Amino acid sequence: MVIGYARVSTGEQHLDLQRNAQNEAGCTHIFEDEGVSAVATHRPGFKRALKSLKKGDTLVIWKMDRAFRSLRHALDTLEIFESRGIAFRSLTDQIDTATAMGRFIYQITNAFTELERNLISERTRAGMEVARRRGSVLGRPRKLSEDQIRQAIQDMEDDPNLTLDHVAQPLGVSPRTLARAMKSL
Repeated sequence: MVIGYARVSTGEQHLDLQRNAQNEAGCTHIFEDEGVSAVATHRPGFKRALKSLKKGDTLVIWKMDRAFRSLRHALDTLEIFESRGIAFRSLTDQIDTATAMGRFIYQITNAFTELERNLISERTRAGMEVARRRGSVLGRPRKLSEDQIRQAIQDMEDDPNLTLDHVAQPLGVSPRTLARAMKSL
């Protein structure tokens, strides 16, 4: 049996291209993950696809980066496939592990994919550091303004019976968020 697996990371991406290619490749069933990052450890569609594979089956993906989190993950998966008699095909990378050359290309392609992910991560960290040095505030915007935090502190000083719950509720934040904000001021 030929089983397909398709994945997209964001809502702007669509599975149609992958589905069409896998249907043309003869997939009888396609498992999918939508809105799931490649590095996510929980990918239910991928897990179901792997579970459905039996000796003599082939897993077909559109492109290598759709299936594997890292080089180690790809190599471990290939080892499992080989021990269970399962073949693997990547359509756009033209990889078929039924051949020695296909297994070699599989390994090299996954090494380059991991390198690309690592380079993107390095560039992102470097860009964030440059922004931080320029004085940019990174991360989510604060939920409370400094005035709101000061007022909350003042309210609690004025009335010792007030709890964080009482003060946080009208501000629309959790008591824990309010406590962190008060410590940061």
